[in-house]
Amino acid sequence: MYCEKCGTYNPDDTAICLNCSAYIPTTPQYAGFWKRLLAAIFDTFLVAVIGGPISIILGIILGSVAGSFVGVLGNDYFFPALFSTMFFFIAGIFLVLRWLYFAIMESSSHQATFGKELMGIRVTDMNGRRISFWRATLRHFAKILSAMVYYLGYLMIGFTRKKQGLHDLIAGCLVINK
Repeated sequence: MYCEKCGTYNPDDTAICLNCSAYIPTTPQYAGFWKRLLAAIFDTFLVAVIGGPISIILGIILGSVAGSFVGVLGNDYFFPALFSTMFFFIAGIFLVLRWLYFAIMESSSHQATFGKELMGIRVTDMNGRRISFWRATLRHFAKILSAMVYYLGYLMIGFTRKKQGLHDLIAGCLVINK
């Protein structure tokens, strides 16, 4: 396990850091379903409030440029093409912003999104270390599988020994209390 105070690696059976003498909990306390759900609700709200307007503005700009190109070609269906193109750009930009929010925040030194910070939890690898941007990306997109069949991949959190959802198992991650 890694020492939370100084970051030094210590053997798993060590209770005191060999470098700074800080106490190291030998078994991490896994974050439960309800804490994680509240963090997810907060993060979803935050991404919608901040990412939504950004996506709409950029989507309208990019969609108008691309949609007007269709109109220049002499298409009789200019307005439907314009609006569907704008919608495509708005949705695409929103999905990219959502992915970047989760991947950057969970792979940062905080190891948590703002919702997880608020709930006092963080994302680690199986050894308690910070995850990489690519592992955070895998975890983010694996959430699609967790949601596919009536959110059973998320409900697994309440029933697995280490409180892991399907997306955590796929990415090799743990969500622990700070």
